Amino acid sequence: MKILLVEDEPKLLYSISKGLRENAFQVDTASNGLEAGRMTENSEYAVIVSDVMMPDQTGLEFLRELRAKGNYTPVILLTAMSQTDDKAQGFDAGADDYLTKPFEFRELLMRIRALARRPVMSYQAAGLLRWKAIELNIETRELLREGKKILLTPRESALMEYLMRNPGRIISKTEIMEKVWNLHFDTGTNVIEVYVNFLRRKVDKGFEKKIIHTQFKTGYILQEEASLPLA
Repeated sequence: MKILLVEDEPKLLYSISKGLRENAFQVDTASNGLEAGRMTENSEYAVIVSDVMMPDQTGLEFLRELRAKGNYTPVILLTAMSQTDDKAQGFDAGADDYLTKPFEFRELLMRIRALARRPVMSYQAAGLLRWKAIELNIETRELLREGKKILLTPRESALMEYLMRNPGRIISKTEIMEKVWNLHFDTGTNVIEVYVNFLRRKVDKGFEKKIIHTQFKTGYILQEEASLPLA
């Protein structure tokens, strides 16, 4: 299994690549996003592990260009920034996972193996998804509600798709993390609330009927009318 590791700190680049090779991975390395971009044009990788803050081209810029080219290789971002807004930027750029420095190597190894097992674009089947009067184009991430076109980010689209495939059912934060984004739920983060709020502003704001509801201490539910005691 081949991994692309993108990191500008020589010592960290050496230690991570050494650990991966000792665990039977093939590893290509790059020191910035420009170099990594050229490598992805000539080779296929099971997973890409990339630092965020790098010279010449950042990890976010590299990731956006990668996704713009239609390359959906799973990407784990490594960064010293742990704020929710920073993580949200990474996920919006198309990241599949996010690991804050410093981290234990075995944690990185576990996440690489989990992503490598996951079907690429598992929630990006071609076509349209419909629920009630709402239509979601899964390929373009464009949602149509009462004639209004709403463009969603990749994370918002994946979340909306999962809700539309499970209408009328309470979906927990853990399920969203594991089934939608293939991540392990961290009780110390509010990233799920952040993305639900992003989605509500686009999908519910300005409409008489709200469809994305919070079930207190339980999760979220997609339904036209709230028949449950909602928060």
